Amino acid sequence: MRVYLVGGAVRDKRLGHEVVDRDHVVVGARPDELLALGYKPVGKDFPVFLHPETNEEYALARTERKHAPGYHGFTFHAAPEVTLEEDLARRDLTINAMAEDGNGQLIDPYGGAADLEARVLRHVSPAFVEDPVRLLRVARFAARFASLGFQVAAETLRLMQAMVASGEVAHLVPERVWAETRKALCEPRPSAFLEVLRDTGALAILFPEIDALYGVPQRADYHPEIDTGVHVELVVDMAAQLAPGDDRVGFCALVHDLGKARTPPDAWPRHIGHEQRGIAPLRSLAERLKLPVEHRELGELVCRDHLHAHRALQLKPKTVLDLLQRLDAIRRPQRLEIFLLACEADARGRTGHADDAYPQADYLRAARQAAAAVTAAPYVQQGLSGPQIGQAMQDARIAAIAALRAAGAAAP
Repeated sequence: MRVYLVGGAVRDKRLGHEVVDRDHVVVGARPDELLALGYKPVGKDFPVFLHPETNEEYALARTERKHAPGYHGFTFHAAPEVTLEEDLARRDLTINAMAEDGNGQLIDPYGGAADLEARVLRHVSPAFVEDPVRLLRVARFAARFASLGFQVAAETLRLMQAMVASGEVAHLVPERVWAETRKALCEPRPSAFLEVLRDTGALAILFPEIDALYGVPQRADYHPEIDTGVHVELVVDMAAQLAPGDDRVGFCALVHDLGKARTPPDAWPRHIGHEQRGIAPLRSLAERLKLPVEHRELGELVCRDHLHAHRALQLKPKTVLDLLQRLDAIRRPQRLEIFLLACEADARGRTGHADDAYPQADYLRAARQAAAAVTAAPYVQQGLSGPQIGQAMQDARIAAIAALRAAGAAAP
């Protein structure tokens, strides 16, 4: 029985990154041998075990054979005679197909170390085309490593284009598309995920609502980048910078301008009413990918009200309160925070505006705090009841926001 460290742990170690997950391949062993050593079985489709002390994953070396379309159309073969090289051959990219033995010696049969040095994302073998999830994974790795200069190899890009042309991508299950997308939104440069999918033709199939934004012009005085698709790329990258690791902010950034694809061309480059027009395509996307309720709700709020956030300093106090109440911000301040981060990403996700201040966010946070400070107790003590209390609180909250505005105007 021989044990090797494999995959991302080897890759990240050689990049000088922190190694978070350590996966291992076991060659020359049977399941009963690992069970006898106290390993805990967790694999459903093939033998994977957890180490009895470290809880790290140990998988028996295996090969795979395609027998049906889609992600689940594989038969796996795990046996003591399967070699490490055969196991590594079934992996997606060369940089993920390296291993280390117990002495730290690198085993690199497919040139992963050279591709790391050259900053190339390259497929291991022609069998890459058999699993449509690999297309999404390559796009996600592009989002992770684009800032380091990584690019998809030309021959790999051609394979991915062939996968799209053959219809293999249509077999992706919604849950897997969303799982890879939400990870991509948390990477340093999510725009690379969109770019790779678009270069392969997969964006039009998986995210037609997003693909439709490319080529739609905006007013150059507000959007120097002009193209709405390019703007969305800038916004998702800014969201990743402002809220690293929060795919809710990233998703809101991704969908905030869907309505611009539905603006009649004769109205371009203006997009009056795009906030409302974006709700239908957003709901269609959310339904198709079976998105979590929280993401759907937050996406709609940002889609519908991001312009109100941008104009917050000019809004009447009552309009500000109406916005806070639509967001349910008084009861749920975290929802307001996600909304504001997405709106700030929109404002700063424009060519030449990445370093702009966004005072609207602090003003709306302060307005929410002022409104939340108004409670029912004083009005109950005054003898008011029912709707009277509600109206009194509403008036008091508007007055509190007005006072906040006045204080801000008076500040030096």
